[in-house]
Amino acid sequence: MNTVIWWIRRDLRLFDNPTLQTALEQGAVVPLFIIDPQLYSSVSDRRRHFLLNGLKALDHDLRARGSLLILKNGPPEKILHKIFYASHAVNIYAEEDYTPYARQRDNKVAHSLPLKLVQGQLVHHPMTIRKPDGTPYTVFTPFSKTWKALLPAGLKTLPAPAEIPFPEIKLPSDPFPSAESDPGFPAGEQQALQRLQAFTAAPCAPALYEYASGRDRLDQEGTSGLSPYFHFGILSVRQAVAAARQASTAAAAPGQHAGAEVWINELIWREFYISILYYFPRVLRGNFRKQYDGIVWSNDQEHFQAWKQGETGYPIVDAAMRQLEMTGWMHNRARMITASFLVKDLLIDWRWGESWFLQNLLDADLAANNGGWQWTAGTGTDAAPYFRIFNPVLQSRKFDPQGDYIRRWLPELAHLPSKTIHTPWQTGSTVSGYPAPIVDHKAAREHTLHAFKTARNEQRRHNDRSI
Repeated sequence: MNTVIWWIRRDLRLFDNPTLQTALEQGAVVPLFIIDPQLYSSVSDRRRHFLLNGLKALDHDLRARGSLLILKNGPPEKILHKIFYASHAVNIYAEEDYTPYARQRDNKVAHSLPLKLVQGQLVHHPMTIRKPDGTPYTVFTPFSKTWKALLPAGLKTLPAPAEIPFPEIKLPSDPFPSAESDPGFPAGEQQALQRLQAFTAAPCAPALYEYASGRDRLDQEGTSGLSPYFHFGILSVRQAVAAARQASTAAAAPGQHAGAEVWINELIWREFYISILYYFPRVLRGNFRKQYDGIVWSNDQEHFQAWKQGETGYPIVDAAMRQLEMTGWMHNRARMITASFLVKDLLIDWRWGESWFLQNLLDADLAANNGGWQWTAGTGTDAAPYFRIFNPVLQSRKFDPQGDYIRRWLPELAHLPSKTIHTPWQTGSTVSGYPAPIVDHKAAREHTLHAFKTARNEQRRHNDRSI
């Protein structure tokens, strides 16, 4: 029997895993995860702990099927060479990843080892979603139409294998580092599957069926909470799409059907941004829309610190940033509000906020994080126009009308009534332990509009001179 290596990266699961399935068809399998110091050292402890607990859960599931997880620390290429020759493997199978670092890493490994990449991270590979002329989409709506048109009527997912044969050799594994558990996001495939079931199970899937109307409410549990599991591949997107379509088919009312479709659209947004990064890796370094390269950012360090610490004086912004600090997660509406405030109220380079989110979010997908920040800044592909600037007070009143979300994360404001909790500075006196607004929104808005217009006009003049 041949031996092959299943190089696990962002597919910490046994269900619907095409890479594992392909490896099993070749013979005995060595499940291998390599802690890459280049990636591992740049994230928060909370995110590392989530990953480690996910690996422990995977090891538990593997042992129940006659296998185990080999954990190694070090440069991937060096570790792979050692395990490949020690196990007498004939091939290495890995789920294809699409970030610039991953593609460079995999190309380097493939020069010296038989690395086979399998598509499993996405429903559709970026190469399959292109315009008729072969160029990539840079607008979401036509991308999503093509994505849906290519979706099989009966989307099939793979079951978890009953057995996973491990080669009859001894392979040393590094010890698992200790990790704290997170009650908000317990790691592991079983937890992910339970959450998916609770969110989508027809005919009783209230969160999914009400998603279209409830997804933006900060004071309600209207989202799936599955994003960290998607990021680490503890749950496959194909499973989510299949479950949502099943719930949509079973929906009893048009509104319920709409909720399922809106959630699928959010999953498509994720693949859209991965496609953008795949074709335009330069977005990690700068604006997709180059007319904004000349923006003169204020980049005030004190303002940036206030934003990070949830001390801007705008309750909805501060509540969201405290939620991020305490949980490693943030509602998508809150992400848009806080991002808009940093870029459009404080005139701080969106890349500063992108980096902070990437470091602290449990689900900080490189492509989606970049795409979301450039959308809010108005500098991206399918972006909000530069003059769209969220009013934090109006956003607060609309999506947290009674102030319950604010009270949860800003206990110093818990005593304020709903009418004043969104604007405590208007009560005529300061609230003990809570700062006054660090900027005036109206004045900041005008300053930002001027900065963006100036950059656009300068780019036009430059283009005219070039002609």
